[in-house]
Amino acid sequence: MGQTITEKIFSEHAGGTYHAGDIVKVNVDMTIGNDITTPISIKMFRESGAKALANPDGFSIVMDHFIPAKDIASANQARISRDFADEHDLNNFFDEKDMGIEHALLPEKGLVVPGDVIIGADSHTCTHGALGAFATGMGSTDLAYTMITGKNWFRIPEAIKVVLSGKPSPRLSGKDIILEVIRQLGVSGALYKSLEFVGDGIQYLSMDDRFSLCNMAIEAGAKNGIVAVDEVTKEFIKDLDLAREPKFHYSDADANYVQVIEINMSKQDLVVAYPFLPSNGKTITEAVKDDIKVDQVFIGSCTNGRLEDLRIAAEILKGQRVAKHTRLIITPATQKIARQAQHEGLYDIFYDAGGVVSNPTCGACLGGYMGILGKGEKCVSTTNRNFVGRMGDRDSEIYLASSAVAAASAIAGKLADPR
Repeated sequence: MGQTITEKIFSEHAGGTYHAGDIVKVNVDMTIGNDITTPISIKMFRESGAKALANPDGFSIVMDHFIPAKDIASANQARISRDFADEHDLNNFFDEKDMGIEHALLPEKGLVVPGDVIIGADSHTCTHGALGAFATGMGSTDLAYTMITGKNWFRIPEAIKVVLSGKPSPRLSGKDIILEVIRQLGVSGALYKSLEFVGDGIQYLSMDDRFSLCNMAIEAGAKNGIVAVDEVTKEFIKDLDLAREPKFHYSDADANYVQVIEINMSKQDLVVAYPFLPSNGKTITEAVKDDIKVDQVFIGSCTNGRLEDLRIAAEILKGQRVAKHTRLIITPATQKIARQAQHEGLYDIFYDAGGVVSNPTCGACLGGYMGILGKGEKCVSTTNRNFVGRMGDRDSEIYLASSAVAAASAIAGKLADPR
């Protein structure tokens, strides 16, 4: 029986031939912590009596959720990670000096590599599967175990094949595609499964699109999302100083899949996820008929805060003004993205349109700061979750969308079609 990409990655790491359902213990190539989750891992690490990290170069701490600190509590929380990084002379420690959202920053740095096994104490670690790696979120105690041993246990997931065909329709993005997949599957339809994106349409999707696809695999309950390495991937990594030698794995023709979903991107409409689940999707054609007034638009996060997102937003916003009753907040995912956006004049477009640009941070996505919603407010957001109270007051509402839909909605002051 053939193997999927995910099965091959685990087989290579475990030194045998393994399939879905098998339990393996393997070396973890990159372990990722952040300012919220790492302090718990550090506590467990110290209570274990461990004195040194098993794989210090395979451990990264990215300060991204509440950085710069928003209050005394977040400052004290951050200090735990700062002190630990200093104590262990950690090479891969990122704070205000070189900051960004972890799932955008680490690919930029070449610290996550095709063929890797990657874990992080953040559910959206699955983002890195866009590079042809196995990447998944785990708990802080799981993280501590890997900090101590360099290894972890996994049950290899079954796979769902998502076949993408055709050239994307105008303004269709990876965000629209994954929202459609989640609409079809539901929030638990891929529970502990691998979402593998394949098909002749993949060639038309940029790395930024692919990061969005894999980022939200968890919103369907998936263990990981993954895209095989192709010329687009190779172009992305060619100038990076990769932490390890990349390994390219491809699914066999007779690999086993428990389900197949087919999406013709040439016919697929843009998608908006209504409150209060990412699976509550409507096409933009349907959504505009609801005439939903918008108080805030947020463009950013590990899902859609990349350079391509900012370029698309600027293209739509150029020469326009944000509606009088609407706020527009734009948050680049990393300093490198922010710098390039400034260089290209995108910031001027955002400011001229009436938007505000914040420092790279998770911020508003999780209701941390930099864009909290008040009672009854509605927000079109390029983030990944629209649960009750996710971005602020429990009576606020979040509509998940692409950067194109978000930008058009900011101008119209209501849910709008960018085409």
